[in-house]
Amino acid sequence: MPRMARQKSSTKVYHVILRGNAKQDIFLDKQDYYKFFREICNTKEKYQYELYAYCLMTNHVHLILYDKNENLSRTLQSLTVSYSSYWNKKYERVGHLFQNRFLSKNVETKEYLKNLCRYVHQNPNKSGIAKMEEYQWSSYQEYTKKSKIVDKKQILLLFNLDKQEAIKYFIEFHKANIEQDNLNDFMEYEMIEKLDDEQAKRLLIEVLKLKNIQELNNYSVAKRNEYLRRLKGIRGVSNVQIARLTGLSKRMVEIAMK
Repeated sequence: MPRMARQKSSTKVYHVILRGNAKQDIFLDKQDYYKFFREICNTKEKYQYELYAYCLMTNHVHLILYDKNENLSRTLQSLTVSYSSYWNKKYERVGHLFQNRFLSKNVETKEYLKNLCRYVHQNPNKSGIAKMEEYQWSSYQEYTKKSKIVDKKQILLLFNLDKQEAIKYFIEFHKANIEQDNLNDFMEYEMIEKLDDEQAKRLLIEVLKLKNIQELNNYSVAKRNEYLRRLKGIRGVSNVQIARLTGLSKRMVEIAMK
């Protein structure tokens, strides 16, 4: 089944997440981080986008970018292919380094953009690996000190027309916690990458090793629940979708998952 086209942002600003395949680490040493930076520079020069913020975590990457020439897919493909080629050669590995399809969310308002920058920069705090102000692999220090690869003018203008005042307000804003409603919005986007029914069906059959997913209807309650529990926590598949594909009720699926 063909994938649905991504909905374009009216502002051309996107929050992009690149994740390691099967949650694997994509940065193992400093050289890896620096290599990814160089690939960002290469794609910026080639596709002429602006990078508003970034945070490189061990097994995933956050990017906020302004895709002024509408080259988002080509940009991310170039970035991931180049880095994957380097990584596989260095570590003598084969196969996909990143999940097949990057996650992207449209950024439509200035207020959301401000909160999003703070959320991205606070990732090291949330993960407990470093203080935001001290983390080397995010754009936070590029805003408070010297720019390297980030285009910070538009973000600072959201805080004040005067650059020094803007930096001061930027720092104060980043020290505050994100409101729960905004946090839930960001977290939901990070955690959920929904599969369509055909993709989900293939995945369930593979995990359960069944010829037909609706075979579950013929099993005893105990055996059926044992099978359903194997599906618990599978990324991108909801209980509602499992119920629809198996022909079971949502309540039966939920009980099995407890």
